[in-house]
Amino acid sequence: MKDLDVKVRVEQRISAIDADAWNACARASDAEANPEQGFNPFVSHEFLNALEEAGCVKAETGWLPQHLVVEDKSGDIAACMPCYLKGHSQGEYVFDHAWADALERGGISYYPKLQVSVPFSPVNGPRFLIGPDQDALHYQKVMVDALLQLNEHFDSSSIHLTFLPEDQWNFLGEQGFLLRTDQQFHWFNQGYETFDHFLSELASRKRKGIRREREKSAASGCTFEWLTGDDITESHWDAFYQFYLDTGVRKWGRPYLNRTFFSLLGEKLKQSILLIMVRRDGDYIAGALNLFGGGTLYGRHWGCVEDLPFLHFETCYYQAIEYAIANKFNRVEAGAQGPHKLARGYLPVTTYSAHYIAHEGLRNAVAQHLRGEREHLEIEVQYLGQHSPFRKDRS
Repeated sequence: MKDLDVKVRVEQRISAIDADAWNACARASDAEANPEQGFNPFVSHEFLNALEEAGCVKAETGWLPQHLVVEDKSGDIAACMPCYLKGHSQGEYVFDHAWADALERGGISYYPKLQVSVPFSPVNGPRFLIGPDQDALHYQKVMVDALLQLNEHFDSSSIHLTFLPEDQWNFLGEQGFLLRTDQQFHWFNQGYETFDHFLSELASRKRKGIRREREKSAASGCTFEWLTGDDITESHWDAFYQFYLDTGVRKWGRPYLNRTFFSLLGEKLKQSILLIMVRRDGDYIAGALNLFGGGTLYGRHWGCVEDLPFLHFETCYYQAIEYAIANKFNRVEAGAQGPHKLARGYLPVTTYSAHYIAHEGLRNAVAQHLRGEREHLEIEVQYLGQHSPFRKDRS
């Protein structure tokens, strides 16, 4: 794939792409990246490579890498993109099963399809990774053209770019992609000095509810450990993996990640990991895996072997807020779904995805559906915003 000024290649292993060059593009494309707090770890070479090395991402799991790399005239990497050829719609968190059913009822296969995302991770972040001092618009157009050619090459039904920044979403709309929105709940740090400072900003009923939940959790005799960097050992990963398996089996039937992945993650990204482990009577009974970068703490996986009152809320939400306050992070992203998070200080935010569908009939039907879906979501976000847990009189 070529144009006059650049060369585009496709790599089926991210290890074939220079890690420093990939990360330079990822860092430059993350609006919140900074020297002190790094950049979004989910688009880092290390995270994506850990998924591939562990065998969680490969053809046999329905995630065949097709990473795009754009080289400038001098042969240097100017832009790149995490991309996968998929044989199913699992592990994406932006659901298109109904679209697949509609096409296949007409005798046309929906799979394979192209997916531009971070596997198994409903995490917002850049998908067009463009190096510093590059013409972003130019390289975005180059990569869209490359995606369309790749889609034609594989005779795939569609292209999906999920959990995009709003500016990249708007750009794709201008290129004719169908636009979709959804919502998550994020906690925002308003310069809080302590957890009690944060609580003081909440309406009285919400404040009392959180205190009551924390008191009941504390009454169970649990203690919490914040582990980062070299403090995380293989024995911690052994324990956490059992918690992850418990949640994965209950939610999906078959967990996406294997034990090897967590060891590789701890090796490659240990300075970007917060592992919250819960002890009771001397034993670990629960844990939550978080990653951080660019001033954001990302909650990802949780599990337990004892189901205690409010332990999930304490481990995943309140401990995350306390850590974010202590480390002056700007935001906590607590993952997909969860209107129940509103009462706990997490506010609704819009998430963005863009979709190209080759089949004209399906494309027109989906476009009409998405218009209504976006309107409904906008109303819902406004409604939830009016029911904020915060005091009405706060400055």
